[in-house]
Amino acid sequence: MEDTSVKIDKETRDRLRRLAGDRSLKEYLAGLAEKEEQEQRLGTATAAFRKVLSVPGILERFDADFGGLPSVRHDETQAA
Repeated sequence: MEDTSVKIDKETRDRLRRLAGDRSLKEYLAGLAEKEEQEQRLGTATAAFRKVLSVPGILERFDADFGGLPSVRHDETQAA
């Protein structure tokens, strides 16, 4: 992939460099873009999930078709 340049003010550049830590600014921004894309996909999936859950009787139908949600052991619900 060919590199390009983006003009930003020096303060923003310095902030990004600090946030990048040991990574190059190029690596940091690529990772940041990937995280943002993932957040957008998660937002889309969450919206779709909420829409499905709003359908009357959907949870009962899920339980009937798939036997309901698996039971969760107490130790699995504890925060790490």
